[in-house]
Amino acid sequence: MTSSDTPPTSLPEWQTLLACKERLQIRPMKTLFADDPERAQRYFIDGAGLSLDFSRNRLTDETLEALMALARGCKLEERRAALLRGDKVNVTEDRPALHTALRNPGTDTIVIEGQDVIAEARATLARMDAFVEDILSRSRTGYTNRAFTDVVSIGIGGSFLGPKLVTEALQPYQTTGLRCHYVANIDGTEICETLAEIDPETTLFLVQSKSFSTRETLENSNVARQWFIERSGNEQAVASHFMAVTANKTAAQDFGIDPDNVFPMWDWVGGRYSLWSAIGLPVALTIGMENFRALLAGAHAMDTHFRDAPLEKNLPVVMAMLGIWYNNFWNAETHAILPYDHYLRSLPDHLQQLDMESSGKRVNQYGHPLKYPSGPVIWGGVGANGQHAYHQLIHQGTRLIPADFIIPLRTHNPVATHHADLFANCLGQSRAMMAGKTLEDARAELADSGLNETDIERLAPHKVIPGNQPSNTLMMEMVTPETVGALIALYEHRTFVQGVIWGIDSFDQWGVELGKKLGQDILPRLLGTDTQGEASDSATDNLIELFRSANRL
Repeated sequence: MTSSDTPPTSLPEWQTLLACKERLQIRPMKTLFADDPERAQRYFIDGAGLSLDFSRNRLTDETLEALMALARGCKLEERRAALLRGDKVNVTEDRPALHTALRNPGTDTIVIEGQDVIAEARATLARMDAFVEDILSRSRTGYTNRAFTDVVSIGIGGSFLGPKLVTEALQPYQTTGLRCHYVANIDGTEICETLAEIDPETTLFLVQSKSFSTRETLENSNVARQWFIERSGNEQAVASHFMAVTANKTAAQDFGIDPDNVFPMWDWVGGRYSLWSAIGLPVALTIGMENFRALLAGAHAMDTHFRDAPLEKNLPVVMAMLGIWYNNFWNAETHAILPYDHYLRSLPDHLQQLDMESSGKRVNQYGHPLKYPSGPVIWGGVGANGQHAYHQLIHQGTRLIPADFIIPLRTHNPVATHHADLFANCLGQSRAMMAGKTLEDARAELADSGLNETDIERLAPHKVIPGNQPSNTLMMEMVTPETVGALIALYEHRTFVQGVIWGIDSFDQWGVELGKKLGQDILPRLLGTDTQGEASDSATDNLIELFRSANRL
């Protein structure tokens, strides 16, 4: 953000970009390619094992220069340094945001309130090493001395989405033999279905909650604990089958978890950035600590690239400023994340929380209302499935929808020509978004198919694709621990950069509290334990009565 309460819209760089937009409105991307044979090579950058082709965007050198000037005008370089050295960039909670310290190899020192946070992170990694080794070597077993075969991770939000994404993404590296299950939803079906698949004698439960008070996590953990006691007939065995990652060690011990089985969380790590901490234990247990450390190394490589690369060649910065370009100058309201790899199928879910919880703000860090849009709606899904669903809206709808296509050059599963087909689909979709199909092209295509003039004129408008839809193509050699770590860190930094431009606090999430508070107030009325509870609006009151009637309460 700027060094004061000055909105970015008042900066001269903002006005320059408005002028750039006016000039580009009448220049289709097709003509930009036709006029510049070197365009693809000039708008191609790489770092930390990832490569970005951003040539299919509505920009010229003038635009890119103006976007980077806006970043500098908003003091991005100073704000980046503040983030990385541990300043209190989370201003509403008066905290640093030091998720980068969790993947630092330990050569630096960052002292927060007298504690070297990098040293603490390394000490926790050492504990994780020992714990994972004990589980895999079978020196730590269940209450009947049988080896663990299953891990159930109970958490929600950042304690769930990041680890689940990485567990799926790195399935080819799952060599430990442990099966990992995730439980997040308060819908009882999820915990019941999971418990039906496991054996209490060979299951390890991980309770993942910074506060150890998140209702969904506690309710599911209590159900799992009761199920375990009933099946094992051994309440004391809870201590050896349940462990926790939390900042509230006392509550974990009260639950029955052995103090030696409690791993720390810190105030300087937000939930959606916690994958790199002991919250990543389910990942480490399924792919092993060597691969988990490779994941951290990939993320750290992206941290280094973000810190050192010039803004114009900086992957997170370029992607962030392109997002600003469309969100704030072209009125794009959504952004599509389109991974063309089955292993990355949960990436859109993780990025929804990362981006929308970080950027879904209506006031700046001074508490003053924003007079411009902040974060877009993040959505998407795995390719090529989406081509038979929502791609129709991208190609022929009335909205501008920027997209990130994400694909590895090589696959872990080279069967027939599948990966070539997948890659062709990815390139075909991004080209169709850019080039489109004119009315003249549609008429010629229909004429070639043998239709008469009347049918051609009737059908041709329906086959027109306007094109000029922007997209990035983000690639890696292969989906590996290193490239997955770099990919997630890339989007973390992209989100931070956009928050700097908008002048918001990217690390708080006060908006999630109201609904939870109201739900806690409504619950006693649903259960009949507070029949005198304060009335809500008529719709809520009516639905409470419907629930009570259906459940005979």
